[in-house]
Amino acid sequence: MLRAGVTPTAGLVASLEDHVRSDLGAIATPSEIEIRLALPKTRSGKIVRRYLRAQELGEDPGDLSTLAD
Repeated sequence: MLRAGVTPTAGLVASLEDHVRSDLGAIATPSEIEIRLALPKTRSGKIVRRYLRAQELGEDPGDLSTLAD
């Protein structure tokens, strides 16, 4: 998720990839970076990773009654 006022561009994605490559190494460079406007969170503020994983794999995310939205 980007900070307010930052627009997602191809240059930003390339910059993020270069940052990971230089700090963590080429092996850690992600194959794809997806920029989202918002992340699904619980009422306590934790990111619901199983929902993101299910969306990516096209599976059923299960019970989403604990989402803050």
